[in-house]
Amino acid sequence: MQISVEPGSPVPPYEQVRGQLAEMVGDGRLPVGAKLPTVRRLAAELGLAVNTVARAYRELEAAGLLETRGRHGTFVAPGRDDAVDRLQRLAAGYAAEAARLGVAPETASSLVRAALDAARPG
Repeated sequence: MQISVEPGSPVPPYEQVRGQLAEMVGDGRLPVGAKLPTVRRLAAELGLAVNTVARAYRELEAAGLLETRGRHGTFVAPGRDDAVDRLQRLAAGYAAEAARLGVAPETASSLVRAALDAARPG
């Protein structure tokens, strides 16, 4: 997970963290069910106060993007669209298998495109 915080930015650090995490959830880099680092660990990695990262996590939880499961940690929450969530999990599995087999991303994408085209009615 690549998050960077620019100390001289007019955007507060918690907002920089919140925005980057929200973007990663939105574009699938952090898929549903992905476990996030603890607040303390991420704060230490970024050189921020624990409360700064905690605020970012709280705001993302309030927005429905994250969920805290007590002592088990913080995870990317299921979205409102179960079909998209299920496909996202399947796509992550497909991508992992393609990488394991040494298939180039372009080839793996072409295979998916061909399968989608073949499945299209008409």
